[in-house]
Amino acid sequence: MEKEEIIVAVNKFLLQEFEVDEKEIRPDAHLKDDLGLESLDFVDIAVMARKRFGITVKGKDMLSLKTLGDVYDYIHRLVQMK
Repeated sequence: MEKEEIIVAVNKFLLQEFEVDEKEIRPDAHLKDDLGLESLDFVDIAVMARKRFGITVKGKDMLSLKTLGDVYDYIHRLVQMK
């Protein structure tokens, strides 16, 4: 799976589920400060990743991700390892 597919899917999820302002969706956006995501939102992202990409996101790994670009890279890495 191409990284671009992952970016599109994650962005769509953020727009639909969290109503994130589209202008804020950029790789360097900080998950908490810029996008307003909280710890429980990370669980939702992990569930979406499992359903959409068939990967298991570890909670401790998710908590270490700081920017949206980190999320894209992390999911892409797991998908490539499948």
